[in-house]
Amino acid sequence: MSDSTMDEALKADAVLFGAVGGSKWDNVERSKRPEAALLRLRKELDLFANLRPAVVFDALANSSSLKLDVVKGLDILILRELTSGVYFGQPRGVEKINESEEKAIDTQSYTTSDVTRIGRVAFDLAKKRDNKVTSVEKSNVMETGMFWRNIITALHKKEFSDVNLEHMLADNCAMQLVRHPKQFDVILTDNLFGDLLSDIAAMLTGSLGMLPSASLGPVNSSGKRAAMYEPVHGSAPDIAGKGLANPLAMIMSFAMMLKYSFDMNEDSILIEQAVQHVLSKGLRTEDIAKSGEAAISTQKMGQAVIDELAILSGK
Repeated sequence: MSDSTMDEALKADAVLFGAVGGSKWDNVERSKRPEAALLRLRKELDLFANLRPAVVFDALANSSSLKLDVVKGLDILILRELTSGVYFGQPRGVEKINESEEKAIDTQSYTTSDVTRIGRVAFDLAKKRDNKVTSVEKSNVMETGMFWRNIITALHKKEFSDVNLEHMLADNCAMQLVRHPKQFDVILTDNLFGDLLSDIAAMLTGSLGMLPSASLGPVNSSGKRAAMYEPVHGSAPDIAGKGLANPLAMIMSFAMMLKYSFDMNEDSILIEQAVQHVLSKGLRTEDIAKSGEAAISTQKMGQAVIDELAILSGK
């Protein structure tokens, strides 16, 4: 990514980001892969809080690989710390031990302020939902896990005792997401575990093509946050240009942008309702169509949402 593009992102009220990556870059130096631009945006915009909702629309409840009674009505939010942890920790790299042996190093590290600020976001979000936070780590085997648990416990006691808090080990959380996902409201976790758990939660909904995300920075002196919005799904180069991609995750990412960056809550809700109505009418892209069910193109799905939005808004 060029410096001029980075400068534009720093000046923008929000960034709406498309998917990046693909197998053709697998053998390219890490720093020159498209994903490097994404990491740079996260770091320079200080996008420390990644919000990944996992919502099962009634019309798609049967698309999940889990039983209907397990996922129907599911509405959870995974809050992932995004700018620290093992993806950014130093030292990292591959060292030569001797002629026949090498060693790879990744470092997991967190500071008090890293954990405190993501914790505050989690508790604030929970207050607007079902008032429950599940903090997830590996305090049984990792120093950073116990550190994380202690800080969240202290923060809860000092500032957010009116919010329900539970602690859960990451491996148990992964199991519980599949066994009984509706027990959760806001799941708070670190960078690595958030990466893993959010993909598990994504598949509870039936398709990665349905899921948006928001990455938020700290509030600045003018009361605004840097923010980036993007679909959870990858770039899917195998279907590029074929009209098969599901546009709903990007549309829902735009709805999140209206809500969190522009305080346009009513418009955000209208978009969500438009998507719900379109799905209720039985319209499906290929990724969410059941066997034998007709699928429509990317363009037709997008237009269907626009048409429904016009009806709902009375325009």
